[in-house]
Amino acid sequence: MGNNIQSVCVVGAGYMGSQIALQCAVHGYAVNLFDSNSDATAKSEKAVEAFSQRMIAENYLAEGEQQMVLGRISRPSNLEAAASTSNLVIEAISEKLECKRALFEELDRICPEETILTTNSSSLRVSRIETAVQRRDRVLNTHFVQPIWQHPFVELMKGTETEDDVVEQVDAFMQSIGMLTVHVRKESTGFVFNRIWRAVKKEALKVVDQGIASIEDIDRTWMIQMESPMGPLATMDVIGLDVIRDIEMVYYDESGDPDDAPPAILNEKVEAGQLGVKTGQGFYTYPNPSWQAEDFLKAPGHE
Repeated sequence: MGNNIQSVCVVGAGYMGSQIALQCAVHGYAVNLFDSNSDATAKSEKAVEAFSQRMIAENYLAEGEQQMVLGRISRPSNLEAAASTSNLVIEAISEKLECKRALFEELDRICPEETILTTNSSSLRVSRIETAVQRRDRVLNTHFVQPIWQHPFVELMKGTETEDDVVEQVDAFMQSIGMLTVHVRKESTGFVFNRIWRAVKKEALKVVDQGIASIEDIDRTWMIQMESPMGPLATMDVIGLDVIRDIEMVYYDESGDPDDAPPAILNEKVEAGQLGVKTGQGFYTYPNPSWQAEDFLKAPGHE
């Protein structure tokens, strides 16, 4: 089955939602980007423009096309106006199960019966959301990784009743916006990538929480050995430490295992409002964090 999706709605105008909307717009789709928080909606305009500037700098988007692409993104003032005419709705709100279930219930009421509802959740299986809707055959996980244009893959995972033709339609759409589609063959909390990333993230947090090594040295070892531009703790700062804690709580709530509980260092950072890049302070101080310094990976006294 080909791509029958022509109109897209993204709900959640934060870091990921803005990137998803822009990725769709770059590839020719008109997108409704909605957030119940008007401040988030306003901030998304600057965020989307900034992301598009990065795309231009990285030769992903032609400068002469920028305004046309940005013009494809609309920001309706209410959810019904945003979603009621869309073939596909991609949810990208906070990683809280009850919030997602409430949104899906409302979308199920608003949207035409053929509309496909997907979640960009980083960890929650859509089967935990699907009981909030009647159209359980038309829901699935669509998990992107940011920055989307630099990491162009999306994980697709069915719910308990998702029809194969729905997956095929979403697969075709994702390919049309430049995504490699990764099919998760059975239900998996964290899907594929985040299960692997979670093991790294969990141990990095433990090593710093237990005082085994400094934040900087943890990231240095990773950056050198894995030839990566940033370490796990810097990566968490970029994602947002509040988001990281919400994801860790998903695993902990499911398992009940104390070993899965967010460590004290993460809770302390979140409670202090030190959420990473977006607040100017996380594991590092922003802008100009030490991990970006030219000598961060060099031995003292060596150029």
